[in-house]
Amino acid sequence: MKKILAILGLVVVLSLTGCTVASPDAGHQMVWMEKPMFFGHGGVDSNPVTAGRSYGAITSNAIDVYMQPYRYDMEFDDMMTKSGVPVSFHVVATCQITDSVKLVRDFGSDFDEKTGYGFWTRNLDQPIRTAVRDSVKRRDMQEMAIDQSAADAVGQEVAEATVKIIQKTGVPLTCTAINVGRVNPPDAIKNQRVETAAQEQRAITEQQRKLAEDQRKAAEQSRAAADNAYRQEMQLSPDQFLQLERIKMQRDVCSSGGNCTFFIDGKPTPVVNMK
Repeated sequence: MKKILAILGLVVVLSLTGCTVASPDAGHQMVWMEKPMFFGHGGVDSNPVTAGRSYGAITSNAIDVYMQPYRYDMEFDDMMTKSGVPVSFHVVATCQITDSVKLVRDFGSDFDEKTGYGFWTRNLDQPIRTAVRDSVKRRDMQEMAIDQSAADAVGQEVAEATVKIIQKTGVPLTCTAINVGRVNPPDAIKNQRVETAAQEQRAITEQQRKLAEDQRKAAEQSRAAADNAYRQEMQLSPDQFLQLERIKMQRDVCSSGGNCTFFIDGKPTPVVNMK
């Protein structure tokens, strides 16, 4: 009997002297999950530890809750649009926990590095995905893939739906932004768009080339008309005008200095620099 009392006494002493420490980092809160060994009732303490250091019984747990905005990622592959063409895109929801005690008590704070918080997967992920699908189905593929304002409109509609979903589930969470990333159509559609863009560019290039050729033709016609007017004004025959143009050409070629020799009708015709 004495041994039993001694053991019980030792247990009581250890339970009184032993303790668990809660010391949250900045941006975190810690919630006590009380598990008394002998007396009292267990459960979640209604007062979270927001700063400093707090001590609890050795049998209690201090659950850490991240209180800063957190990013939830959702991938959508082959999401069907109004036009019947599937698209793929990425949605990012930025949300923040508002009540750490309520979260731990009613929804749990389990966290997985791949899937994130468990309460998001259990309570919010599927309803929000349904809201995204409903919004995308009301828009054509061209609208979603080309016009960024359409993706922004989807994000706004989903944000409004998310507020109602959170209110209905009671999860202590507020979402500050929901953004829809770049929308990608199937590869076949992308290849067609690239080919169409290439054809349009070729058409523009041909148009620019024709415009340049038309401008050059007009310039040549204007110069020919000016030369002919000059010839008529100087009362030169066509042969005399050509000889005059040849003299000008010889002068321009030999203007840099030195002697030049031109072969005209197979005969050398020297041009001597008189400088």
